[in-house]
Amino acid sequence: MTTSKISSRPFDAVLCDLDNVIRFYDTTELASLERGAGLVEGTTARVAFAPEIDRPLLLGAITKQQWVESIAIGLAGQVPEVQGRELGTALTTAPFWADDVVVEMLLQVRAHVPLVLVTNATLDLEDDLASLGLADFADHVVNSARVGVAKPDRKIYEIAAEQADVVLDRCLFVDDRLENIEAAVGLGMTGVHYREPADLRGPLGLLLGS
Repeated sequence: MTTSKISSRPFDAVLCDLDNVIRFYDTTELASLERGAGLVEGTTARVAFAPEIDRPLLLGAITKQQWVESIAIGLAGQVPEVQGRELGTALTTAPFWADDVVVEMLLQVRAHVPLVLVTNATLDLEDDLASLGLADFADHVVNSARVGVAKPDRKIYEIAAEQADVVLDRCLFVDDRLENIEAAVGLGMTGVHYREPADLRGPLGLLLGS
């Protein structure tokens, strides 16, 4: 059961997205393959992240290999099936890294309030976090593929707030997608639209007293 505590802090928990806030991908190889296939760069991602193709993955209903097959089907008519599968594989195996600046900022915040990762991710998330050295980075991780519900569904925000043991309107929510922020704000959270580390300095500084 979540609780509401009298506090001098502006927020009692930080709920933060992972991809495009903390984790970023190197799509150099994919872009090269797309050029070689005569495709506009970003074509594979547009197909892969269409809701009807990536939503089953994010809800834990299919594997990454099945996602690759769906991407290849989605690219049919633009490239041969084998090439579509190669492009899908390049997307799903793209190397990634964590932004050290954002990681350090959030670690400082975690010393004051609970930190919860709230991410539309895959069943590989735990291994991915471990490879980044972030296995124990957050107090809790709410992964859409594990809980069976994805942002911007209100349920995933409620799960995250419950994990933090904080009421919704005492949560700061950080995400790079406006639709996810709008959903959080609609539940009473304070939202931060992330584009660069500077976007975090103001709201997180309130927690750190700076």
